[in-house]
Amino acid sequence: MKIVSPEQIKNFKSFMENHESFIIAGHKEPDGDCISSCIGLSYIADFFKKPYIMINAGPFKRSEIKKYSSMFTDTLPFMNKQERDSCGLIITDCSEIQRLGEIDGDLKGFDTFIIDHHKTADVQGDNTIIDPSSPAACLIVQQLVEAVTGQLTKEQAETIFFGMATDTGYFRFLTEDSREVFLQTSRLVDAGANPRIIYQDMTGGKPWSTRKLLGIMLDRAERHAEGKLVVTYETMEDTRRYGSEGRDSDALYSLMLAVEGVEAVAFVRQDTEHTCTLGLRSKDSCDVSLIAAKFGGGGHKNASGASTEGRIETLLPLLIKEFMKVL
Repeated sequence: MKIVSPEQIKNFKSFMENHESFIIAGHKEPDGDCISSCIGLSYIADFFKKPYIMINAGPFKRSEIKKYSSMFTDTLPFMNKQERDSCGLIITDCSEIQRLGEIDGDLKGFDTFIIDHHKTADVQGDNTIIDPSSPAACLIVQQLVEAVTGQLTKEQAETIFFGMATDTGYFRFLTEDSREVFLQTSRLVDAGANPRIIYQDMTGGKPWSTRKLLGIMLDRAERHAEGKLVVTYETMEDTRRYGSEGRDSDALYSLMLAVEGVEAVAFVRQDTEHTCTLGLRSKDSCDVSLIAAKFGGGGHKNASGASTEGRIETLLPLLIKEFMKVL
């Protein structure tokens, strides 16, 4: 990952100084990195003694982030023109307003600063800090918190460690170029973050329904591309039966990618009669972000997704066809 430059820090500080209040927003269906990045930015707003709200469309499906849901709202309060003009919007862990999901209120027109780490982010300018080489957005936020506030508190360190750990699979997704990530992590531990307790928060407390649904998805799994690709799916009936909490996609991806010869996993969930969510994971050289982009999504080289129109029975063959081209 790259070190945030002095110029980027200067631009961010100017953005904070030039606005009276802030909206801090992350992508819909948040994960730990999204939540930690938003909360990390709130520490900076607190330092400047400026009011803010944190917005997220939810749902907060992952068991490890449910305790944070009360800190967020999906409704933008009424603002007159003067209030809107003096309010800054900070978007983190994504770079497009549409990725924020269904927010009650109009987020367009605000002066906006974007902090992201996704390969498919396509924005630039002084009000952006985008580093696709960073394994988590909250690692960028950590550098900003340190630059603005100085020494991290124990609470701040725990928040950022949690986001970093969830997006790196507790360091499993890191490679030989991750020296700076471990240096930053060491500062979090120095400030009081407890790696063992945070790991327990990440991996524990899963509902029984997650294991039942995982069994169903494993039973449906099929291999393609000479065994290099595994595909499976979740129907609306599955969601009704096991609830939106009855999903542990991370465990599914981990189990399937551990199979000999498997290089990629594709998961399709039918959300409505006409829309689906796609989850794509891979090992090594298979770039799933390129495939996700073909369905209106994006993400990282080895972890991407999309929300798209269609049905399972039509999308699965299209996904398999795209994977066949690269596998």
